[in-house]
Amino acid sequence: MSQPDPWVVHKFGGSSVADADCFRKVAAILEAAPPARLAVVLSACKGVTDALLRLVALAERQDGAYRAELAQLRSRHAAIAAEVLTPASAQAYLAGFDRDCQDLLGILHAVELTRSAANTVSDLIAGYGEIWSSRLFQRFFEERRKRPGPVQWVDASRVVLVDWSAWGPGIQWTESRANLEAQVPKDFAGTLVITGFIASDRRGVRTTLGRNGSDFSASIFGALLDAAEIHIWTDVDGVLSADPRRVPDATIIDSLSYNEAMELAYFGAKVIHPKTMAPAVKDSIPIWIRNTFAPQKVGTLICAKPDSQLPVKGITSIDRVALVNLEGTGMIGVPGTAHRLFGALREEGISVILISQGSSEHSICCAIPQEQAERAAAVVLRAFERELRDGQIQSVDVDPDLAILAVVGDGMAGTPGIAAKVFSSLGTAGVNVRAIAQGASERNISVVVEGRNATRALRAVHAGLYLSPHTLSIGVIGPGAVGRALLEQLASQSERLRQQSRLDLRVRGLLSSKRMLLGEPGINLADWPGQFAEKGVPADLARFLEHVRVDYLPHTVIVDCTASQAVAANYAQWLAAGIHVVTPNKKANSGEYAYYQKLREARRSGGTHYLYEATVGAGLPVVQTLRDLRETGDDVTSIEGIFSGTLAYLFNVYDGSKTFSAIVNDARARGFTEPDPRDDLSGMDVARKLIILGREMGLALELKDVRVESLVPSDLAGGSIEDFMQNLPRYDAAMRARLEAARGRGRVLRYTGRITAAGEATVGLKELELGHPFANIALTDNVVRFATRRYCDNPLIVQGPGAGPEVTAGGVFADLLRLAAYLGARL
Repeated sequence: MSQPDPWVVHKFGGSSVADADCFRKVAAILEAAPPARLAVVLSACKGVTDALLRLVALAERQDGAYRAELAQLRSRHAAIAAEVLTPASAQAYLAGFDRDCQDLLGILHAVELTRSAANTVSDLIAGYGEIWSSRLFQRFFEERRKRPGPVQWVDASRVVLVDWSAWGPGIQWTESRANLEAQVPKDFAGTLVITGFIASDRRGVRTTLGRNGSDFSASIFGALLDAAEIHIWTDVDGVLSADPRRVPDATIIDSLSYNEAMELAYFGAKVIHPKTMAPAVKDSIPIWIRNTFAPQKVGTLICAKPDSQLPVKGITSIDRVALVNLEGTGMIGVPGTAHRLFGALREEGISVILISQGSSEHSICCAIPQEQAERAAAVVLRAFERELRDGQIQSVDVDPDLAILAVVGDGMAGTPGIAAKVFSSLGTAGVNVRAIAQGASERNISVVVEGRNATRALRAVHAGLYLSPHTLSIGVIGPGAVGRALLEQLASQSERLRQQSRLDLRVRGLLSSKRMLLGEPGINLADWPGQFAEKGVPADLARFLEHVRVDYLPHTVIVDCTASQAVAANYAQWLAAGIHVVTPNKKANSGEYAYYQKLREARRSGGTHYLYEATVGAGLPVVQTLRDLRETGDDVTSIEGIFSGTLAYLFNVYDGSKTFSAIVNDARARGFTEPDPRDDLSGMDVARKLIILGREMGLALELKDVRVESLVPSDLAGGSIEDFMQNLPRYDAAMRARLEAARGRGRVLRYTGRITAAGEATVGLKELELGHPFANIALTDNVVRFATRRYCDNPLIVQGPGAGPEVTAGGVFADLLRLAAYLGARL
């Protein structure tokens, strides 16, 4: 005789059988399943179990409204029956439903009279939801006749026998197997529709299987039927690597081991409950987690030996946790302290979630549910009253408002560096770790953090382990010429960075002097000018920062593209508060030396990064080159160069064929100068760049220490721009004389800056030999020459365009990418 097809168990939760459309979806899934004998375990229709327990509560309060609410339950099921069953079948179904209602009214009336319902009564009433949904589906599926064989309804309370204990319901396997064989012949070749959630005790009284009871039912019947597979159908695509409400980029885990699934479930992940898996685990039955509403998705496989290359499968958390800490010198070397601590908590019925103890035995701590914190403190103080009085125990502390973060994966065992990535990710996100626990299996690393930082910690670690993109929450201040160019560059590269480097540079806010635009989850950079004009609101720096810096995004960056002293004055506060700063604004680093020192201290205290490559040379690697020289042990003796693209242009073009004032006027018209050319001609911009480089060399320079030759005549320093431009020709002759004098000596004029290791800083117009590196450059080039101990005979030169929105924005963008790499992104 041929062997019958194997059994495959399908369990559908309440959301999967919520209404008539859901019933049809479930039927279609089963009809499309590969050839097999099907055992279909159903939960109650969504919300019905809670509604039944509410009937009990109303009856206990002697509130007769339970009769009307029971009638509403009947109406709901009658509506589904009318949609999916033939009239005759619906009538027969409702006749049984009405008999159940009569029984329920009798039980509820007794509860109303006594004002009390025993647990057995609540369990009896709560189990009717599964009876109603499964009876209805059995009739519906049988009438469709799209799978071979009969469709048989099975009341699980007549099959599954349990003994309740402190560990929960214990399945009596021998009796349960015999009960099933009495109802279902071994050669049965069809479909079983089975009530989930319910069972019976040894007295024959119907009871329930507790939390996640229908999942447990699926696992029980999988074991009783020697099933080949169990499919748990729910409203998610599978087991996610993190809670998607807190980590939107969480991904579906392709496969898990039983142990990984249990660890994730224990720490709150939406997975089948550990206890409910036990029968399937015992018989090594694979479990699939799949989505009723997206059956084409593969889902997640839970089995003994999953085929997955991921060392870490998921990250999850338990919120509202308190930490009990017992500390004292008298604990060292004294056996039994932990036994007394945990014994006292056990006697009070307090559940311990996590335990952590250092090898010194000076302290021991454990995490417990926060609602049990007060009782825990009282019971531990009583248990160690004498030791506290005698000074052997110094303190018993209970810290509330914490959370446990758990990183789970079988592949972590023997894989170096996982813990390092976890703690590095938490550190760069500014999340402090209060306690740590890891078992010898290395399957789980658990840390206790502040509850308010739990989401930030989840996202940081999830990204740090490359389970989701690294996300930087970015606020751009100053969407002018440089800011606009930066936003265009970000828009052009964001998708590539997300796909290739798993980096999400998310611009959440734009701020100008008068308006701002806030985006959730971010601003669409493809059309930011239109959004800024239409949806922008009055500028409010505090509100802007509050929006950009959200707890659920681990890294916040302010990009200041202004030249504003007022904005730069906030850097120290931002850095100390954990906000990274990227800027081409020279005002902060060239301001008072005391503030410069404050910036460095704020960066250290806040654990943040402050990047400002574009303050000198725009996109040229000037600051980074200087750092590399010093950090590798070289001695910088001097730095000199042409640091102003505007002044480089003016003196490259000025050959005497046109007056100097005419060249300035033309350069202003072309946009090569600041709106007020005096900002360039004064030399103060070059002086600020020298101050920045000098401080990078370790020199305590102030701006007043720089000797600056200004090209702005003293009597034209004030007044309007128009007055300045109108009167500048009066000084053309003097400039022409300097040009002719230089030519007479075979030289050219160049506006340069120079700083030495001794702190001598000068800015001004110099005559240079025709063969000098600064004499032959492109029109707007910056050129910087580093003379060092290594580069003494042939100085190191960095040269290229040093001004303009595109190249400056490119320097800022490069700093953003450098920051992302510091924070753990793989570029």
